[in-house]
This record gives sequence, structure tokens and C-alpha cells, in this order.
Amino acid sequence: MNATSRPEDTAADPGRLVLLTTSHRVAPGLLSWPAWQVLHAADRVLCADGAHPQLPYLREAGITVDEASPTAQDLVDACSGGRTVVVVATGEGEPALTDGLARLAGSGRVSMPALELLPASYDLPGARLLDLVQVMDRIRAECPWSSQQTHKGLAKYGIEEAYELVEAIEDGDRDELREELGDVLLQVVFHSRIAEEHPEEPFSIDDVAGGIVTKLIHRHPHVFGDETATTPEEVKEHWLRTKAEEKQRESVTDGIPLGQPGLALASKLASRVRTAGLEVPLPTGEGIGYELLALAVRAEAAGVDPEAALRVAARAYRDAVRAAEGLPGQYR
Repeated sequence: MNATSRPEDTAADPGRLVLLTTSHRVAPGLLSWPAWQVLHAADRVLCADGAHPQLPYLREAGITVDEASPTAQDLVDACSGGRTVVVVATGEGEPALTDGLARLAGSGRVSMPALELLPASYDLPGARLLDLVQVMDRIRAECPWSSQQTHKGLAKYGIEEAYELVEAIEDGDRDELREELGDVLLQVVFHSRIAEEHPEEPFSIDDVAGGIVTKLIHRHPHVFGDETATTPEEVKEHWLRTKAEEKQRESVTDGIPLGQPGLALASKLASRVRTAGLEVPLPTGEGIGYELLALAVRAEAAGVDPEAALRVAARAYRDAVRAAEGLPGQYR
């Protein structure tokens, strides 16, 4: 109390109520500095959940936490007289309590404390991936179907999901794109979870992520190193050079999956040949296959994806078929 304040001023002060929220995706005890300041300065700290993961760390830091489930009116009364009360929110965020406070404030008959929502810890970008890993772990352990799956058995789903992702991109459907990206991500997490169980060479999703992080950093010396690149062509040159150093391949064709669709395979081979500056005549032979090969190479040289181009044409053909049947066309 300062020299000019009167006892009745302090009594009339409705105080301060702080709702402290935390993220379960951040290790308990790792709180922000403003949160620690508020907790140490509070007149009272409450938590309705006696098993809240933060409580042992708060008590270790010398903070007394009362396990209680006060009503909105109880909190208003506890704050009166200029006191600061902190409520450590449960995982649900205390909706009943906040609704009760809103009703009291809306009544106009109660002198409300200053209300503050203080995130003591919060999610960083990518934090929801931790949820996905945890959910996948439980499904692998408890689901009769998922627990029996193998890499080989899931392979077909990876192909299907990749094609569905491409279709969503070509359709321009944002909601569908988000969903299909999730389905592709699921395949990565599922395979990684299965890989943990290998008896001799196990690896986890962290190993997968760590590997791609290392690869990206190494192949972007213009971002993480001393080299420079100002054009996409220079970036591609860095990528191909570092990739060749990593793989130590004998041929420009090494690493190209031969099981991919024919037009995509022909285009990829042509791209490798063109990038390497090789002069390779197209093989000659009888049949439509050699004609398609020549078309795919021509498309790649013109900067056209032959697979995508053929899909566009095939969809137009599908609409023509529907029109011949007297049916409306589909805009997908």
C-alpha cells in the first residue's frame, strides 16, 4: 500500500485472476518466464487436477498449489482485496469455470477481478506431429488389423495415397489436398512404427526425420553453408552435385525407380540425360512403346510432365465418353 492509498481502496480492489494454460506437447516444468513470475508472486495457486503433470515441478520450485475446484464466485471472492489468484488449467481448459465467470461479468452486479489468460507453454510449429506419433503407437499396439501389418502389405496403400495426393493437387481442392497430405503422412509414420520392431535393424520416426534433416542441410549449401545460389538452376546444380557425392553412383540412371509409370520413367531418364549433358540417341524399334518413349522425351525437353499431360487428356476423354452416354461431364 502506498502513502496515499486508504484501507477502503484496497478492500475495493477486485484483484486479478490468471488462468494458466500449458501444452501437453511440451515437457512439464518448462514454463515461460512470465508464467514463473506470476506463480511466484501469486497470493494463491489452485488446480482442480491433483495428477496434473505440472504440479510436482511447481511444488519443487517452492510454489504452494491447492488442489481445489472452486466456483466462479469462489474465485471472485478469493481475488477481492487486491489479491492475485492463479488457476492452473486442466487439459480441457476449464470451460465450466470460464462460462461461470462470463455469466458473473455479464450480470453487471459483480465487481470482477482483472481476468488474464496466460499461456505458460505453447506448441511450436510441428507439435501436432507428436500427437500423430502417439496415436499411431497406440493403434499399432491395440488395433487387430494395424498390429498385423508389414511394410510389404502396406506398400500398395503408399502408391494409392500418392496418386490421390496428385489428383487433389491437380483438382485444386484445398480441403482435399490437406486430407490427402495427412494420408501420405500417415504412411510415413505407420512404416516408421513398424520399423521399430525389426529384430536386427530397427529405426524410428526420429531416425527418419533426422536423416532427411541431415540430407536437406547438406544439399542446400547455399542456405546452410558458404555457397551461393540466386536461380533455381543453380540450386538444382548444387542438389545434383551433392547427391552424386553422397550416392557415389556410376551411372546417371542409378537410383531411378524402374517400377514407376512408363511415361514418368521415360521423362525421368530423359531429364537425367539432359542434365548430365550426354548425347544419347533414342533406341529404335517397332511398336507403340518406342513412339511413346519419343513423345515422353520430347515433352520433358519442352518442360512438360508427360504423365500430367496425359491425365488431362484422359479426363477430357472421360468427359467425352460421358457426353456420348448423355451424362453431364465431371469437373475433376
